[in-house]
Amino acid sequence: MLSLALACFSIALVNPKMGTKLEKIKREGVDVVFAIDVSKSMLAEDIAPSRIEKSKQLVTQIVNNLTSDRIGIIAYAASAFPQLPITTDFASAKMFLQSMNTDMLSSQGTAINEAIELAKTYYNDQDQTNRVLFIISDGEDHEGDAVSIAAAAAEEGIKIFTIGVGTSKGGPIPLKKNGIVESYKKNNKGETVITKLNTTILQEIANEANGIYIDGRDTKAVVTNVKKLIGDMNKTEFEAKQYADFKDRFQWFLGAGLFFLFLDVFFLERKTSWLKKLNLFST
Repeated sequence: MLSLALACFSIALVNPKMGTKLEKIKREGVDVVFAIDVSKSMLAEDIAPSRIEKSKQLVTQIVNNLTSDRIGIIAYAASAFPQLPITTDFASAKMFLQSMNTDMLSSQGTAINEAIELAKTYYNDQDQTNRVLFIISDGEDHEGDAVSIAAAAAEEGIKIFTIGVGTSKGGPIPLKKNGIVESYKKNNKGETVITKLNTTILQEIANEANGIYIDGRDTKAVVTNVKKLIGDMNKTEFEAKQYADFKDRFQWFLGAGLFFLFLDVFFLERKTSWLKKLNLFST
């Protein structure tokens, strides 16, 4: 009994942790989806360090300034690809952001219409009144009727804000190997392609979907603007599930150790020497 008691006390001191508990946390926020253009034109370096890297920086900073909102990420070029479904896990969102690049999708172009259509499937909560889509793009190589699709999305309660990344002057599209520029993209005539920011289509999309167009050159200004836009929206309560830390289980072993020690001292025929000296059981 004494050996068992000592063993239990030793385990209790280690404080073993077993099992996790799933807590339900009530949150109020907005569902925010980011659709990021990963077409080859986003490699242009007319905005430092490049359009694609600037886009990732913008979204990362926006996410850092969100609180209890839910976010999702879409990558698109000539087609749209779900990168991250709606979640409250901001750390995972930033991890997925860092892995995004222009080689993710083999088909090239800028099919904003497909990004909008895919974004519609992200808002799975029918009671969520505030649904926000941020399209981060240079608007170049536009394909499809994105404006009419944006209007249809607005009827479903989706507000679309567009963030333009690039300059009106534009720049060539570098072709790199191991981080070194080997050449620039050329057209069928052998001329260097100059890609320019197309603000017109981005403004039209935003206007049709009750949003606004935001110039993406100044990161701080973009974050401040987005933070205010989301902050002014009415928050809807939703329920998020989150795993808590492992449960402490030292109490089990502490209780078992006390039980074995109690048996050893008071109920076994063999008494410890110190108990005999006390002579508690004599008449």
